[in-house]
Amino acid sequence: MSVTTADAILPLDEPTTTFADLGLPQPVVRKLAENGVTTPFPIQAATIPDALAGHDILGRGRTGSGKTLSFGLPTLARLAGGRTEKKKPRAVILTPTRELAMQVSDALEPYGHELNLRFKVVCGGTSMGNQIYALERGVDILVATPGRLRDLIARGSCSLEDVQVAVLDEADQMADLGFLPEVTELLDLVPPGGQRMLFSATLENEIDTLVKRYLVDPVSHEVDAAQGAVTTMSHHVLVVKPRDKAPLTAAIAAREGRTIVFVRTQLGADRVAEQLRESGVRADALHGGMTQGARTRTLEDFKGGKIKVLVATDVAARGIHVDGIDLVLNVDPAGDHKDYLHRSGRTARAGQSGTVVSLALPHQRRTIFRLMEDAGVDASRHVIGRGDLFDDEVAEIIGARSLTEVQAEAAMGAALHADREVGRLTRELERAQERAGELRSEAEKLTGRAARERGEDPAEAIAAAAAAQAAAEAEREAKREARRAERAAKAAEEERERAERGDRRDDRRPYQRDHRDRRDDRGGFRREDRDRRDDRRGGFRRDDRDHRDRRDDRGGFRRDDRRPYQGRRDDRRDDRGGFRRDDRRDDRRGSGGGYRDDSKPRWKRGS
Repeated sequence: MSVTTADAILPLDEPTTTFADLGLPQPVVRKLAENGVTTPFPIQAATIPDALAGHDILGRGRTGSGKTLSFGLPTLARLAGGRTEKKKPRAVILTPTRELAMQVSDALEPYGHELNLRFKVVCGGTSMGNQIYALERGVDILVATPGRLRDLIARGSCSLEDVQVAVLDEADQMADLGFLPEVTELLDLVPPGGQRMLFSATLENEIDTLVKRYLVDPVSHEVDAAQGAVTTMSHHVLVVKPRDKAPLTAAIAAREGRTIVFVRTQLGADRVAEQLRESGVRADALHGGMTQGARTRTLEDFKGGKIKVLVATDVAARGIHVDGIDLVLNVDPAGDHKDYLHRSGRTARAGQSGTVVSLALPHQRRTIFRLMEDAGVDASRHVIGRGDLFDDEVAEIIGARSLTEVQAEAAMGAALHADREVGRLTRELERAQERAGELRSEAEKLTGRAARERGEDPAEAIAAAAAAQAAAEAEREAKREARRAERAAKAAEEERERAERGDRRDDRRPYQRDHRDRRDDRGGFRREDRDRRDDRRGGFRRDDRDHRDRRDDRGGFRRDDRRPYQGRRDDRRDDRGGFRRDDRRDDRRGSGGGYRDDSKPRWKRGS
């Protein structure tokens, strides 16, 4: 079949085509109606009939255009009524990220349930044992990331020999992440003759290679240009100074509505999220360094409204589908124009309006403006000057509020939280006091009963018990006071001793050699302690320069017990056991072995 291109973007004012008109099974149409989905998006109206007819599909459309139902609903219809063997799914949908795999499964599973079809998500970061168990029971449609699916096949837990429909979603991101070798390896395991569907926002050289290799006479549908220049999305670049970047980020994030903030690194995501929380913004981070459970909880909190701002890295750019995101904030510039388009695709989904704001430092202006040109985006530019962070024009565009207002709300919230904590502690104190009274009454009753059993007066016994308890408490308090007094006296004694040694930290003068009578940490005297013997060697220290006629532990004089230099050194041996040449002994013993006679002229010494 020849390749055709359907650029027909169906006008929204022509509700003539419904899902029932596209030939989908009635249970699926009924479930769509229950979910309020009756009119297909342009790419769905163009793609579903050809997919139901069994043609290979090449779909190109911007992110958020409704591609999941375009390939998912025809796949469900083709598999309905069939039988699936253990470990042998009949359809496989490959996605680049875990989030996207879960998003696809969540979108299609309600309609698959109407046709008794079983789904399973296979991706990294989740239990492989659980996935193996599900495959053992039989899975009709497997939604997988390439790496984990290849691992399961290598273990013998999954086989693709029964696959009838193979779908490759976000093929361009597969290429960007380096997954194409794994993708081709998996597609080679799919038996020929089945249906292949490939969907991507862009069709470049590597994607074209996949199309030529695996798709047979594909029907091509291109709906909504990949440049993302839609009338419902506005793009803005704010040129800011480095010191103004964090306050401006907090002010934009504090706006009403849901916001996604994109940064370049995982550490950057954690740092920005922490800064936003300190500014009073309910924010959390999402990146590949988190466990799958933590990522899932964060997304659920974002979807449920517990957090207003999600700080994410590019790994989540194509894996997040949350309704009602009306602003995307690029704190760090995207790596290339494709990353920018996929970041932008988190807003203005399904025809809704949205805003994309990029912060640019002065040295990043050229890079970001060139990126906008490559993406085919016409962005308005705003230079934020000193003292003019939140002018009226920028505030109207991005809905930002004053940072002072945000901090005031945060302070008010903290005050309310403190008030609630005071109330809680007060109630606990009242309950504790009430409990103490009940226990005291119970103790008095038991004391009176014990006194009656002994034949004594209950009132006197209760009074005696109360007095004994008071005396015991007074004794305990006296012991505590005595311990406090003992500690105070000990501290005062230590302070007095430090004062006598002149070692008080707060009164210490600049270093001078007047700290005497103290040993160092090796057991010897410090160098500044004068007039002391060196207890390690028994001799006097180097600074005792007036005690000369004393020998060290080797029998010789110490090096520091010598007169000022007079041209010759005193009687010492060198490190080889002999006398130095400048010593007074004659080291030329072969000529006599005696002492030199300095009283003779030098020319007579040898005679």
